Amino acid sequence: MNSHYNDSILRSLRRITRAIDLYSKKLAANHQLTGPQLVCLRVLSQVDQISPSELSKQISLSQATVTGILDRLERRDLLTRQRSSKDKRRVNLKLTPTGQHLVESAPTPLHQRFAEQLGALPGDKQALIDQVLAQVVEMMEAEYLDAAPML
Repeated sequence: MNSHYNDSILRSLRRITRAIDLYSKKLAANHQLTGPQLVCLRVLSQVDQISPSELSKQISLSQATVTGILDRLERRDLLTRQRSSKDKRRVNLKLTPTGQHLVESAPTPLHQRFAEQLGALPGDKQALIDQVLAQVVEMMEAEYLDAAPML
């Protein structure tokens, strides 16, 4: 094994981890939000209303995880839960004006910026990155970890 590649690859993985960590810390310090909370708020800002289960599907997180996120956001008066007038069993989520203001002042999610840059690459390069990262995930024995497509 070539130790130059070994060191370079491990350094790159560490930089990726640090970039995510620094973004998360900055988001928490400046806006008191986590990445998943910001993603939820951004989805809510793009729709008139949505149910918690629809939100869960849209952002690829479990219903239980989303419920915890929504509880915290509701306590901060960033969203409201309202019973549907047509079906009382259905709950709809809606951003409050405070929530809307926070979304507008928060930075672009890290995964969104990454996805835009990735999408600008030719398809063969995207496929290569996908293949290599899938192999890295397997090597780290992380293929069974639940992960939403957000950083």
